[in-house]
Amino acid sequence: MRIAFFNPQGNFDPKDSYWTEHPDFGGQLVYVKELAIAMEKLGATVDIITRKVEDEKWPEFSSSIDYYPGVNNLRIIRIPFGGKGFLNKEQLWPHLHEYVENIIEFYDKEGTKPDFVTTHYGDGGISGVLFHQKLGTPFSFTAHSLGAQKLEKLQVNQLNFKDIEEKYHFAVRLKAEQASMAWSNINIVSTDQERKEQYTHKLYQKAADVEAVNKFSVIPPGVNVNLFSHIEKPEDVNMKEKIDAAIKRDIHEDRKELPFVLAASRLDPKKNHVGLVKAYGKDIELQKLSNLVITVRGLENPFQDYSKVNEEERKILDTIMELIKEYNLVGKVTMISINNQLELASFYRLMAKRKSVFALTALYEPFGLAPIEAMNSGLPVVVTKNGGPSEVLVEGNQRFGVLVDPENEEDIAMGLRRIMEDNAVWEEYHHLGMERVKSKYTWEATAKSYLKNIELIKNSTNSNTQNKISIPSFFEDPSIELDADWLKQLL
Repeated sequence: MRIAFFNPQGNFDPKDSYWTEHPDFGGQLVYVKELAIAMEKLGATVDIITRKVEDEKWPEFSSSIDYYPGVNNLRIIRIPFGGKGFLNKEQLWPHLHEYVENIIEFYDKEGTKPDFVTTHYGDGGISGVLFHQKLGTPFSFTAHSLGAQKLEKLQVNQLNFKDIEEKYHFAVRLKAEQASMAWSNINIVSTDQERKEQYTHKLYQKAADVEAVNKFSVIPPGVNVNLFSHIEKPEDVNMKEKIDAAIKRDIHEDRKELPFVLAASRLDPKKNHVGLVKAYGKDIELQKLSNLVITVRGLENPFQDYSKVNEEERKILDTIMELIKEYNLVGKVTMISINNQLELASFYRLMAKRKSVFALTALYEPFGLAPIEAMNSGLPVVVTKNGGPSEVLVEGNQRFGVLVDPENEEDIAMGLRRIMEDNAVWEEYHHLGMERVKSKYTWEATAKSYLKNIELIKNSTNSNTQNKISIPSFFEDPSIELDADWLKQLL
């Protein structure tokens, strides 16, 4: 069976270039890559279909077909559309009809076609809709994150709507998500909370009936347990040198043996690094127990220069630097450049040996793949209660990590102290975290659940798609403008 992954913004390559460095290269790429490889190992033939970029600044994405080493029946297929240069994901919407047409042309020339399509994010989803309309191919929709939640977190209103809409194109994104939910054979969600709380948002209620039989499937993502492991590996030698160098450079002599609170997500306002630094800065007891480390990418010493990062990241780092001065944190905070998944896994392992704690204080986290990667590497976790982590880290009366309110700095600090003040508590969460991942969150389990649903859909006489929602003409002919007023009126 040939399964295609529609991920137009993905820009996948064998070296996982730019992962965590750019807003378009986040957890969604990890999800798609690991799921695709796991499906291939279970016998499927897999195509990840993304965008071809012919730009000297982005040479990794210029070839038409690429492969992951040692994965025989998985191709990265790069389809030309939207011109040759790199485009941010928000700029792809007018070109998705071309993406779909060129996918069809690619398979026609090859004499093959996919038996099933899995679509990812809103742009992949609407591409699946258009592909289904032309060829009748069944497809699933995995949103990863939904525009309605981001719209609320950015506090979009009548006054700021124009500026935010120009940047994020929410009106188009939400229309794409509505159509994807309605027309997909099945919607894949990471948690039951995602289905019940996110897909019931007023902007989606006519698109997705969360109570409809066989319309949703809860399939949590997994961890690459060979990569993110507590077991020592050869690359740890180089990572230890990098960590030791950062500590020597930034941490006071009498604090060098302390464990760390570590933040290891991309610099994005919704990840709330600022809230974590404030929580650490306001809590003297937490400072006595630990140092703070923030991972960056491609910045060897941010305390000297971070002028090369984009404007949004620069604003975050500006604020962090101001907070370090305000709370007298010099000698207690370091930053370290982590450039790929291999380094990240090694970083987690070595931090676990120091009895450190992973912190993700995002304002909202749809699932939270990073915490379970940290957990399987041996780190106890303190994670936002907003979103998927409330389900991932809780089973009945058992908790596998500490949940905190990301907008309450005292609660964040209290959650961190709870683990760091008592070695027995640290050890408990250290073991519980690894057990939780092993029992529930592996990519093999994720792939098996996807394939089970795909087989059920292919063997069903009911297409399980709704055609109650018309597809905006914009997606087939972008010269027909999609008016944003419909969304503004709902705010």
